[in-house]
Amino acid sequence: QVQLVESGGGSVQAGGTLRLSCVGSVYTYSTRCVAWFRQAPGKEREGVAAIRSGDGVTFYANTVEGRFTVSQDNAKNTVYLQMNSLKPEDTAMYYCAAEVGYCYSWDYAKPTKYPSWGQGTQVTVSS
Repeated sequence: QVQLVESGGGSVQAGGTLRLSCVGSVYTYSTRCVAWFRQAPGKEREGVAAIRSGDGVTFYANTVEGRFTVSQDNAKNTVYLQMNSLKPEDTAMYYCAAEVGYCYSWDYAKPTKYPSWGQGTQVTVSS
């Protein structure tokens, strides 16, 4: 399994920005899909974005499209989640997850697809 470590969470006011980072253990991203999930207390884990490392194709949940951007830096084994125009409803623990192989619009947000997970980083947005 891939070891993943997230960072970059914090507390911001509504309308603010944060950039989350997900650093992977030594491996190539060339055949992996890396996704960002979030989970608020009492709610199911939600897939918010993913990037298909080999060709850079990205996927976004409707709730974040236009505000969040997922990107990668293969030289640093890092995937980023740039979060702009944050809302209180974005408050959650954010996790990155990875798997070998491609992801598609119909499966990137399924938690069971991913065998590797980070420990999470908390994002809190106040109104």
